[in-house]
Amino acid sequence: MDTLTVVANVAATATAVIAGWAWGWYQFDRCRKRKRLVDYLREEKLAGGDQGQRTLLHLIANLGMSESEIMDAAFRSKVISRHVSMDPQGRADRLFLEYDGDDTTKRKRF
Repeated sequence: MDTLTVVANVAATATAVIAGWAWGWYQFDRCRKRKRLVDYLREEKLAGGDQGQRTLLHLIANLGMSESEIMDAAFRSKVISRHVSMDPQGRADRLFLEYDGDDTTKRKRF
């Protein structure tokens, strides 16, 4: 084999390995962000005081994630529900996200 063929084969293999690693990292990062959002909303709901509904702006400020990252994580999660509030004209005003899992019973003090 000539040198050019060897270099081309190595380059093709390296490209596939790097692409696989990048895809794996991207999926891991998406999963990590979803878990972070779910954990935060669960803790907010368990803390009591309200229903645990949080606006996107609140979540952006407290989680340090972008709006698109939060929306992506929320729509991929099975335990986060979305609620829309209406303005006086009946139009959608705000989007609230709320943890809606089975383990949201209030913590009892001894």
